[in-house]
Amino acid sequence: MSHSVTITRTTTTTSGSVLFLNTGYLGTLPGLLKLAELILGAACVGVVAHYFSTTSRMMATPELFYLLVAVSFLIGTFCLLLSYVVSAATASVMSKTIYEIIYHGLGFVLYLAAGLTLIIEVNHRKRSYRDDYEPYLAAAIMGLVMAGLFLLSTFLANRHRTF
Repeated sequence: MSHSVTITRTTTTTSGSVLFLNTGYLGTLPGLLKLAELILGAACVGVVAHYFSTTSRMMATPELFYLLVAVSFLIGTFCLLLSYVVSAATASVMSKTIYEIIYHGLGFVLYLAAGLTLIIEVNHRKRSYRDDYEPYLAAAIMGLVMAGLFLLSTFLANRHRTF
């Protein structure tokens, strides 16, 4: 029994570039964690930056350290999340490297140190913080939550990495 097959080939050309967004990444657990890190990190930066004043206290070192850590990892997480959403190739390749383990591990250590430093300083010097006590305490607690998010991201990055 014989039959005939017709093959039709269509060629389409387009000008310009189409932006492909990998929005499916935001539905995965690592994507949701990075989004949570970005949103909570922005809140951490916003609270401490709003109440930060070098004129009210002579030594604002814990607040400055916290702000430095929060801004650094906010920018890094934004760049990482943006690269994953804009490029599907980045999301498939980058998660298999050691970069994410180092980045999130360092984020865990530094956020833990900054959060603990700020919470100890705020509780030790309650009187010098006066009306700023509650916002700084909230920021310190958010920093500890951020440390937990980065720790979870470190474990997930280690699980997905190929050797």
